[in-house]
Amino acid sequence: MDASPADIPNTASLAGRVYSHAEKMRVLGGILTCILLAALDQTVVLPALPQMATSLHGGAHLSWVVSAYLLTTTATTPIYGKLSDQLGRRQVLVPAIILFLLACVFCALADSVPMLILARAFQGIGGGALLSVSQSAIADVIPPRERGKYQGWLAGVWAVSSVAGPIAGGFVVQHLSWRWIFWANVPLGLVALVLCVRGLSGLAPTGRRTQIDYTGAGLLLVSVTALLAALSLGGVDYPWTSAPIFSAFGLSLVLFSVLAMQQRQAVEPLFPGALLGKAGFVQTNLISFLNSAAMFGAIFLLPLLFQVQLHASAAASGLEIMPFLFCTTVGAFTGGQMAKRTGKTKNIMAVSLASAAVMFLLMSAMPLSADVLGFATVSGLFGLGIGGVMPTSIVTVQSHAAQRDVGTATGILLLVRALGGAFGATLAGAVLAYSPDHLLDGFKLGFFMYAVMQGVAALIAVRMENAVLRNTLHATPAEQES
Repeated sequence: MDASPADIPNTASLAGRVYSHAEKMRVLGGILTCILLAALDQTVVLPALPQMATSLHGGAHLSWVVSAYLLTTTATTPIYGKLSDQLGRRQVLVPAIILFLLACVFCALADSVPMLILARAFQGIGGGALLSVSQSAIADVIPPRERGKYQGWLAGVWAVSSVAGPIAGGFVVQHLSWRWIFWANVPLGLVALVLCVRGLSGLAPTGRRTQIDYTGAGLLLVSVTALLAALSLGGVDYPWTSAPIFSAFGLSLVLFSVLAMQQRQAVEPLFPGALLGKAGFVQTNLISFLNSAAMFGAIFLLPLLFQVQLHASAAASGLEIMPFLFCTTVGAFTGGQMAKRTGKTKNIMAVSLASAAVMFLLMSAMPLSADVLGFATVSGLFGLGIGGVMPTSIVTVQSHAAQRDVGTATGILLLVRALGGAFGATLAGAVLAYSPDHLLDGFKLGFFMYAVMQGVAALIAVRMENAVLRNTLHATPAEQES
């Protein structure tokens, strides 16, 4: 089914659209607030879980207060990216923020664990748009060559928010009540809503307003949820070889297979063949998967290493992971600036990944006699490499997409990143679980595996075609139709 001419954006008018600095800043203000909101809500509830268990008289399934949000956020990310291409960024993001705020109210009013988990799931459905649509809106107003710099800002806000979340959550729980964690989201969410209504008002849909792929969206939601549920529950609530875990993995595999067949028949698929057929797009997503796996594996292993092997307190281990998180932010900012300066991304990713691989390898070889400062320093160095890949990978996948598919490409990358992070953290937990009598060997093996992942990703980067970033916002009409 072909789209009618009315369904296709006016590429000539798009190509001539130039945004002023003030317009860019208005868009960026709304985007940064959305990123802040999404990042805080992933971690702010962690210190509140014990108080929630006492208040709601149930702690058996309280971990799902965290998992429900992560599952629905991850599963909806590519769907929102596609919808924002078809309908417009503001038209998708504003209702999602409203849903997020309503869910916050229901979380604050919850009188049972099941109600709280359900409200967190709906909060995650809204949260998925905060990530994918925000990242896509950057591409609507910022030329590709400059985009890495702004992606570095977003990475910095994400890192700071992720660290600030548990600190803020602990303060609120200690002095007020866990319910104020959710009430506090309301004013921040209203600020994001106002900024996005105002800042994104001038952004027109870039894609074709054709049939929405509801079937593909449903299959994606269930298949990703089944996969992440298996990764979250395996080795924790159920043994990896148990029937529930095998069933969840099996269901996910079957549904992903059905989704792949359905996408080939869909009029406007969530995963366009034109994108998936580009080697550079696939290679960049694979690099992002491996890089995210190493990053979240390190986030899982480092505090445990400091506490279990180096006998640091929980509070001290939180501070000792700061060099890693800080350097990840510095690496992201530096990578974005280098992309702007050179107009290319291949070498930035290759060097960043190779340096991270070397530092992970060094970490795996360090003796226990090394002090906390030594481990923290090395973790900071591989954080620089991991961070350098984050903005450049987003810019690269967006450069492989036609303007009408930028949101789709961004959503796919964010989904792949989230799956990579879940895989990396699960792998770290599995390694430690199967070496309980020799935990140091488990830590070393974990860091060695992440070194291998980063090395493989570096080889992929070396072999991929170098993406050249335009100085102009839009491609030519011929490129738009390619």
